[in-house]
Amino acid sequence: MKLLAAMRWPEVEPAVVLVPVGSLEQHGPALGLATDALVAAHVTRRAASELDRGDQSFVVAPTVSYGASGEHEDFPGTISIGHEALHLMLLELGRSACRWAPGVVFVNGHGGNVASLVSAVTQLREEGRGVAWTSCRASDLDAHAGRSETSLMLALAPDTVARDRLVPGCTDPVASLMPRLRAEGVRAVSPTGVLGDPTTATAAAGRRILAEMVDRLVVELTALDVGTHGRLTWT
Repeated sequence: MKLLAAMRWPEVEPAVVLVPVGSLEQHGPALGLATDALVAAHVTRRAASELDRGDQSFVVAPTVSYGASGEHEDFPGTISIGHEALHLMLLELGRSACRWAPGVVFVNGHGGNVASLVSAVTQLREEGRGVAWTSCRASDLDAHAGRSETSLMLALAPDTVARDRLVPGCTDPVASLMPRLRAEGVRAVSPTGVLGDPTTATAAAGRRILAEMVDRLVVELTALDVGTHGRLTWT
């Protein structure tokens, strides 16, 4: 696996640049603020390591660690740069990297970033640049700071999980929460910031989720089949 930040310019050869995109936002009382960024970076690096054995060439760029997290701004520690700033950052990052790289793929770890990714990647593709995006995806994930993300962090960085602070949050269906969540933010529907039940999380479940996320990303990066809104497709 090649890490762009560790390279010298004569060592940089044409390769698809993989850019993890996360956030710095509350993840309940038990998980760290950088959860999304850590997951995106780990999944991207593992996928790149597996793809090193193939014919394609990939290099992993430093993680974009700030995102659009306005729905979490009522919680201390959250730093959101908003949709417009994230759009501009992704746009200029893609333009610059494509001066020497044949393509760029943003690997997203935070749902709030999707609108910015769609708008920036769409514009980059309209400009003729080989840019796409995808998300860290797996089946049966819950909403936020619940079973899924807590399991992921128990597998990735167990020392960062405050197990004595794991408490159930709002477990109502996310669809029913969205109108109020969009209007008033996460704190209006969950005072702890948790959507789901992290007390059921396990490291074993986290390892399974990570493996599925990596497998899906490997398939997408192998095919590089770009679908609607510049998103890589998975079949």
